This record gives sequence, C-alpha cells and structure tokens, in this order.
Amino acid sequence: MDIPAPAPDHPTQTGPLAGLKVYEISAFVAAPLGGMTLAQLGADVVRIDPLGGAADSGRWPLAASGTSLYWAGLNKGKESLTVDFRSERGRELIHDLVAQAPAGSAVVLTNAVGRDWLSYEAFAARRPDVIHVQVQGSSDGSPAVDYTVNAGVGFPLVTGPQALADPVNHVLPAWDIACGLYAALGVSAAQVGRLNTGRGEKITVALTDVALAMAGNLGFLAEAQVNGVQRDRIGNYLYGGFARDFVCADGERVMVVALTPRHWRDLLRITQMHAPVEALEGALGVDFTKEDDRFEYREVLAGLFERWFRAHPRAEVIAQLDGTALLWAPYRTFGQAVEHLQEHPNPLMSVIDQPGVGSHLAPGIPARLHSAPGPAVPAPVIGGDGDRVLQRELSLSPDQIDGLIADGVLEVPGRAAATGGAAQ
Repeated sequence: MDIPAPAPDHPTQTGPLAGLKVYEISAFVAAPLGGMTLAQLGADVVRIDPLGGAADSGRWPLAASGTSLYWAGLNKGKESLTVDFRSERGRELIHDLVAQAPAGSAVVLTNAVGRDWLSYEAFAARRPDVIHVQVQGSSDGSPAVDYTVNAGVGFPLVTGPQALADPVNHVLPAWDIACGLYAALGVSAAQVGRLNTGRGEKITVALTDVALAMAGNLGFLAEAQVNGVQRDRIGNYLYGGFARDFVCADGERVMVVALTPRHWRDLLRITQMHAPVEALEGALGVDFTKEDDRFEYREVLAGLFERWFRAHPRAEVIAQLDGTALLWAPYRTFGQAVEHLQEHPNPLMSVIDQPGVGSHLAPGIPARLHSAPGPAVPAPVIGGDGDRVLQRELSLSPDQIDGLIADGVLEVPGRAAATGGAAQ
C-alpha cells in the first residue's frame, strides 16, 4: 500500500523521549514493561496485538468486569491497535507504520521469536535507521520464562526456611522486570547513538542472560566457582550481616536490618541488650560491631532480641524503631499496603480511571524526572485506538479503515465497517 504523508494532528508528548515512535508487538511482562517505561519517558508507544488480543489479554488478576488488571497495569500510556498477523495485508500494515515514521524515530519492540516478518532485517529493509529490540527467553532463541530461568540459575534452592529441602519460587517475576528495563535502557542508548550517527541498531535481550548477569554481578556465581561454596538457605536472615523478622506481642511481624555500626548500636539501645551482648562477645571472643561476627552468631543474637520484641505490641515496637537509624518495615498484605498509601500519599501514585476497572491508585515511572513529571496514564482498550492510529500515522480515510475492518484485517471495538466500505 502507498504511504501518504503523516496526518498533521500528531499528539504532542512530553518527556526526554518525546518524538520517539515505538511499535510494540509483545505479550506478558518483559516487553510490555519495556514499552510502558518508554511511554512514561515520553515516547509514543503503539502496542500492536493480533485480533482479539494477545495471550496475555485476559491474564489474572481480573476486575469484576473481566478486564485484566495485569494487562492494564503493564500497558499504561500506550495506544492499542489489533491487526490480523496471519494475513499479508495485516503484516504490511505494521511495516507501513514503521516505514512512515520520521527519520531517527522508529523503534520496534517485540518478544515474538522466530517470525521472519518481525525481524530486524525485515524492518530495516524499508526503514534502515530502525532500532529493533528482540526480547527472548534464551540467547539461542529457545523459549524460557521467568520461572524456568529462575530454576536454572539457582535462586529457588537458597530461598526459604533453612530446614526445607524443596525449591521455593519467588512470586515476583524479577528477571522479567529486569529484562523489560534493560530493553528500555537499550532503546535509550541506541537512540543516543542514532542521533549521533544516523544509524539504527539491532538489540537482543535474553531473559536467561539477564538472570545470569545478576547472579554474576551479585557474586553468587563467583562464590560457587572461586570459593567452592554451596550457599545454604537461611530463611529471613540477611546473608553476611544481621537482619531478621521478629514477632511482636500481638502476633504482628516487623523486618529489622542492622547493616552499620550505628544501626547495631541503636538496636542494642532500644532492646536494652548491651549487657547480654557484651557478655556473649566475651564468652565467644568475637566483636559484634563486625558484620561477619554478627552473621556467624545470628541465631544466638536473634534469640536475645526475640524476647524484647515478643514483650511489646507492634505499635510500641514501631514507636521505638521510629527514633533510630535502623532499617525496618512492618509486614503488610497488598491490601494493607493500599491502605497505607491512602493514609500516607506517595507522589509516585495517582488515581486513574481505567476502562473496565474503575478508579484506583496506579504508579507512574519510579525514575521521576522533575523537569517532566509523569503521572500515571490509563491503559488503552485493546484495539481501541486502531482508527485514530491509522488516520494519524498513515492518513487512511474512514472508508479505508472500514474496508480493513470489513476484510478482517483490523479490529476496532465498538466500530463496525460501514456498508460498502472498501480499502484503498
């Protein structure tokens, strides 16, 4: 299809990435998070899904309406277009969108692997300066997800209570999150390069590589290889220091972390444990101002402190902790975390009215740029921006869009093809 000039009413974005045109073909966590991060930094992001939505469109948790809270949370601030990926015409439409983007602006972000029409080479043939990000499971392109990657790296076997023999998976998809942020970082870096050289970039971010990088950067792999250490489970203690959760008199728990000598002094002061701890130091010949000694004898020390915590309800414990340099937090459910935010507002959070969900607190971008504040913006209705995007980006007429809908190439919720419409 011939590409007409872009429509003049292009929306104005603010933020350091304003003017960047991101076309995201994705699903699940990593790639959508990468796209949302770019949108929160000012890029125009159009998420392009197959007809009916991608595999994550109905993923739990769901609102009472059936709307995916998960999908809405990871696609804030984007526009949504649904196209028939199986048809040549649908694929051509996606390539037309990328090809018409102004020079130095086009980005393709995808986690669809093994589809030649979504490759860097396919897009670069018409848009040589494109930045293309391929998010994938493993370096060789084989599939992997956060839970399988985590299992293969080793973290589930050092997570959980000391006496437990079985692996413990984490409910937070940490590698997906890091992978998405690396994807956004890669785009930002490549855009600086493109502004300097005029050349695009091919970027690959593999979930397995992200997990291996973090395990290596944090010393887990070197500890095993160089020291020959098989790290044990230690429950809620802090490896190499002193930290643990404590039960209060009312059964509520707090997590307390003493990293520095000042933290340690404050913990001794509020619990009035100077004398017992000094006696223990003398008996063992150790110095508990040192982290390694505190870690080695963590269970004995914790036993001393437990008596003080169990003698006070959590409100009294918090009142004592509040006046110290100690790092601490009460344990909360997600619901209690929401209640806390309502009582103690955080500028990260704002109220949005999400279609299918209603009004609720939602985060903006954690890396807040004070020159370009970015409150949360609702996610689109899946496919709901199809006509607007194609009118703006490709200057397609309403009749042309009706024809695409009638031919099953495009899907726009609430819009049926006009009788007799034909694509041009």
